[in-house]
Amino acid sequence: MLLLSALLGGAASARPVAIGGVRQSAALDSRQFAGGEALAVWTLPRLGVAVRNDPQDLRLQFTRQQVTRELRFSPQTGWRAVGFTLNAKLPLPELAGGSLFVPLQALTLLGVTVTADAPDLLDFAAPAQVPAETLPPSPTTATPASPVTPTPSPAAVTPTPVTPSPALPAPTPPAPVPPAPTFTPVASLGTVRVSRALHRTVEVQRVVLELNVPDARLVPLTVTREAAGLIVTLPGVSAAPVTQKLESGDQLSVQPTATGAAVRLGTGGGRSEIFTLDNPARVVIDTTTYTDTRVPPPINPDALAPGVTYRQQGKLHLLSFDPAQYQTRVVSAPAGRTSGVADLVRSVGGVAGVNGGYFDPASSLPVDLVAVGGLMTAGSLEKRATLGVTARGDTLFGYPRPRYVLSGTDSQGAPFSVTVNSVRARPAPDLLTAFVGDGRSSVGADGLTTLYAAPGSGAVLRALTGPVTPPAGTLSFTFDPARYPHLPRSAGAPLTVSLNWRADAPWDGAVDALSAGPLLLQGGKVVLDPAREGFNTSASIWRPTRQVAFGTLGGQPTIAYLEHGSPETFAAALAGAGLRDAVRLDSGSSATAYVTGGYADLGGYLNTVWSRSVPNALVLVPRPGTAAARR
Repeated sequence: MLLLSALLGGAASARPVAIGGVRQSAALDSRQFAGGEALAVWTLPRLGVAVRNDPQDLRLQFTRQQVTRELRFSPQTGWRAVGFTLNAKLPLPELAGGSLFVPLQALTLLGVTVTADAPDLLDFAAPAQVPAETLPPSPTTATPASPVTPTPSPAAVTPTPVTPSPALPAPTPPAPVPPAPTFTPVASLGTVRVSRALHRTVEVQRVVLELNVPDARLVPLTVTREAAGLIVTLPGVSAAPVTQKLESGDQLSVQPTATGAAVRLGTGGGRSEIFTLDNPARVVIDTTTYTDTRVPPPINPDALAPGVTYRQQGKLHLLSFDPAQYQTRVVSAPAGRTSGVADLVRSVGGVAGVNGGYFDPASSLPVDLVAVGGLMTAGSLEKRATLGVTARGDTLFGYPRPRYVLSGTDSQGAPFSVTVNSVRARPAPDLLTAFVGDGRSSVGADGLTTLYAAPGSGAVLRALTGPVTPPAGTLSFTFDPARYPHLPRSAGAPLTVSLNWRADAPWDGAVDALSAGPLLLQGGKVVLDPAREGFNTSASIWRPTRQVAFGTLGGQPTIAYLEHGSPETFAAALAGAGLRDAVRLDSGSSATAYVTGGYADLGGYLNTVWSRSVPNALVLVPRPGTAAARR
């Protein structure tokens, strides 16, 4: 029996392979099994070995100096030698990752020259030629026919009565045999290669059917999908029958037909995509299967939109975005409510997002600055690191202390300028408060005036007395006229509303902002200072956990995710990865980094993290007029 290896990766003693002194790709590395070091059969033609890659009928043939040696293996007979005597006991072939492996000793017995056998490299001599054809099935020894003695015909025969024999049972019909080809082959199916990779809860399997022609258009294949798999029909292709259970548990069979060959892959419900490659012609079947439906899929690096780059360095995951195609935005759920990060991304046609700043789980309200589209919807604590976004989509990092400022001229013509004390719905007779309406929350009180205004309008939209409920998105200001007699109290009165960032000049152009902290990197250096930002390092907010941040890497806005670690560990990892600036966002159970189709690592949080809702997120959206926006 073939041994099915449970190894998914090579052991420490496996080695890279070189041919003629040229190091090959990692796909050709040797593998280590219980029986010793081995190479994949599909790689052996590069060493000059002709093969038949069939676990039930394996053939390895090598010619050197006009002397041909061959090794054959089947589960019934074991190893057999042709052209030489097999004096050593060879380990059995191994099936791992969908590929068949043979021991290194087999190549030595065939006469393949090893030019370097070092701990970190296995170098083979370059072959005189690379076999282009797959070996046919092993020949079988025909059973000699029994001799027949001729009987002379008598001149005259007297009929003899014959006693009828009892009826005999009908003979058992012979086993069906594949139909004889009735076509002239245009190609033959040679090697079938299978690879399998696991991305946490996603299994990706690739089956490659190699044909001995350069152009796949010479074989007009057809695909028939079934409930639990598919059939690829290859007209005009000759093939030997093969049935194999893959490491994934899928069943693969190749059967010759009267007009070509049929390949059936039973996937048990996985999603398969089929495409072709040329030189040589190959039919590729990629099957994706989710192994745990409780967890959403992880990021698929091969399915990212153009302009999006994914990197993983150990437990650190980085998503970077071409600033010419994408810009950053702060996106909020309705006030007092939360939404999943993926939902917030989709709500504005974005491609990726990460949860925003800290919030109160009981009320779902942010506890620090949030500004969207030039409106400050949540006031600032004025001490923690903030990410800002300009109208052009450029990102800013710093410590602004934004306040609304109302200015104009009073009824006597005297100019005035007043700084708003707070951003909240609850009125306070001794304060000037601002609030962006949500359509539900009431502001104002008896004896208090509320003005509706808009940045840049230059005039009061409405003036109201008593409790009122501003419409969603409406900026309102509530005050006691006795304490602020210079403020207008009628619609149409002059009033200018501005948002003073109280920060360095670049912040004057900010339209979106989100405070979280601490600031992790500035100018490529770690600047972590919890005392400056008022973080209690002995509280749970500073515990080692899943960490998320937003920063810049090579001039590109970047979402960063660390599977587990402290803020100090996170900052060091980001600096080591080459980020220039980075601010930590709400980490721990809220940490969710999403890109269309998948999430960053969710290890250990099967039922909480990916479904955890947040009030705000940083979202990457396509810039208008770019190719990304047209997709």
